[in-house]
Amino acid sequence: MLKFHDYNFAGKKALVRVDFNVPLDENKKVTDDTRIRAALPTINKILNDGGSAILMSHLGRPKGKVDMEFSLKPAADKLSELLNGKQVIMANDCIGEDACNKAKALQPGQILLLENLRFHKEEEAGDEGFSKCLADLGDVYVDDAFGTAHRAHASTTVVAKFFPKDKLFGYLMEEEITHLNKVLKSSEKPFTAIIGGAKVSDKVGIIENLMQKADYILIGGAMAYTFIKAQGGKTGKSLVEDDKLDLAKQLLEEARTRGVKIMLPADSVIANEFNKDATPSVAKSNDIPDTMMGLDIGPEAIKDYQDILLKSKTILWNGPMGVFEWDNFANGTKDIAHAVADATTSNGAYSLIGGGDSVAAIHKFKLADKVSYISTGGGAMLEYLEGITLPGIKAILN
Repeated sequence: MLKFHDYNFAGKKALVRVDFNVPLDENKKVTDDTRIRAALPTINKILNDGGSAILMSHLGRPKGKVDMEFSLKPAADKLSELLNGKQVIMANDCIGEDACNKAKALQPGQILLLENLRFHKEEEAGDEGFSKCLADLGDVYVDDAFGTAHRAHASTTVVAKFFPKDKLFGYLMEEEITHLNKVLKSSEKPFTAIIGGAKVSDKVGIIENLMQKADYILIGGAMAYTFIKAQGGKTGKSLVEDDKLDLAKQLLEEARTRGVKIMLPADSVIANEFNKDATPSVAKSNDIPDTMMGLDIGPEAIKDYQDILLKSKTILWNGPMGVFEWDNFANGTKDIAHAVADATTSNGAYSLIGGGDSVAAIHKFKLADKVSYISTGGGAMLEYLEGITLPGIKAILN
């Protein structure tokens, strides 16, 4: 397989799949440029070699129709700013006359950003004709969009077949795969996975796969109450997937068989309604009053989890411990974030954070520089950790 660092882009037009699916405010300004920054090393290498970059991405869900609410123009402006004012040429479509003419005229050192791929329904359908139109714009294909690697779309998978000898991962994709493999294939023990979020059903695959590798799995978020109810606990009005109680029992039993310790929160911060201003109190997680619901892990649970994290050598975190966006129910996520940071900076643990809410929490509590790696992929990271071969990765390796 071609290595990005070794490839010489001189005189080449590199067709690069990036992930510029970034949040915008009401004035169409980028509010979080993390994904654009993540693409900079790849773009700079291409330009510094004497090549040109033709960037393609999606933004939002325009449902296969042109909708300028989802234009990539704000991303072009932000990229230009991050490149110290360098011009980013914008095409008015991702295929067609304007895109072809601008790609043809592109000179070494220049950047062209194609308009939103999802303005065409053929993108998500993985249409081969649409993929060929994209492929005709460049000489070499670079996939640097880990966040979309789990989608078999035209620009992430099908387009690669038109570059049998000139297709490769960008720096970001290489880095993501390296860090995820460090957790899955060469993790140092003890290995602790922190799994949070609302639903057990969303995390079954990752829990099952991690049971083969982890020593501890710490459960947080609303999904904890499905496990607790499955064990006969009283969970009040907490969010519970009643149709997944048997599944939760099976997972707990499998963990016992494998000698993996699945930890459930001993206590919870509870309230009588799902409201940021609701008055918090604390109860045992298996004895929540009928009128109350669990919205965060409690102080005893925090202490239990901290003790395990501080003796861990590998830590994976996916999913918050509670409704961390609300101050009354943020302590669990905040304290666990600090414990992960402490384990990393003081005890030499390797820590990988992934998934939108976990990443948002690490940034909210200003700890991004105190963990080992923050993944840019939510769904892609989850599927990779489940042991699934992602279509976007397979397309380059084949």
